[in-house]
Amino acid sequence: MRASSPFTVYAAVDIADGRCVRLLQGRFGTETVYSDDPVEVAVGLARAGARWLHIVDLDGARTGTARNRGLVLEAIRAAPCPVQAGGGLRSLDDVEEVLAAGGSRAVLGTVALEDPAELRRTCERFGERVAVSLDARDGELAGHGWTVGSGLPVLDAVRRLSDAGVSWFVYTDVSRDGTLSGPDLDGLLRVAAATDRPVIASGGVAGLDDIRVVASHAADGVAGVIVGRALYEGKFSVGEANRAAAEGASGRWEQPLRER
Repeated sequence: MRASSPFTVYAAVDIADGRCVRLLQGRFGTETVYSDDPVEVAVGLARAGARWLHIVDLDGARTGTARNRGLVLEAIRAAPCPVQAGGGLRSLDDVEEVLAAGGSRAVLGTVALEDPAELRRTCERFGERVAVSLDARDGELAGHGWTVGSGLPVLDAVRRLSDAGVSWFVYTDVSRDGTLSGPDLDGLLRVAAATDRPVIASGGVAGLDDIRVVASHAADGVAGVIVGRALYEGKFSVGEANRAAAEGASGRWEQPLRER
């Protein structure tokens, strides 16, 4: 089951303590604050041309308490584009709340690792509107906002979660997240090869060629890329990111040879 929709750039809005932030390598205490109004940021990205938003309650991801849920729901209602949202979604009721507010997709994390029965119930209820975030450190999945290792190898988890009915995956090499060091292409492609579900890449995007490279693997099951810090720091615009994705996914773009 591969995605039939075009390769998509997702603009990231991470919320911690009520503010729009980015973490470095998924580590709390490293926050860079970009705005005190994450709803305004979400709407601004959509109006700038973002075709999807990826919104995460970071505090909820870490603690399971929906500290920023109100802001997430407000952003979903205000944004004039589809939104996938996660962070602290620990139950079917949490997912229902996000989707009922107008969210197009709910992204699960910790519950997918710790409560297989609840994950299966959620997938049976909401089908293709459910994604699972694969947050990897040193080849194993981490939960609770990337703070607790699961001991579960990523590829084993992908197969198990696919069997449970998960329709989408978001793959992040946490060590690259927020670093502008480039995406983990090898890890991404291993995940894509291990499942017939579409996979969205996250973490490390620094420039337009990073987007083109990821998008060039659309035929391999890579359905999108999440971009955060590079947008906030003006490395490129949302429109430029969309155009780069189209170029990469077209099959006509050739990656430049690196100088030795």
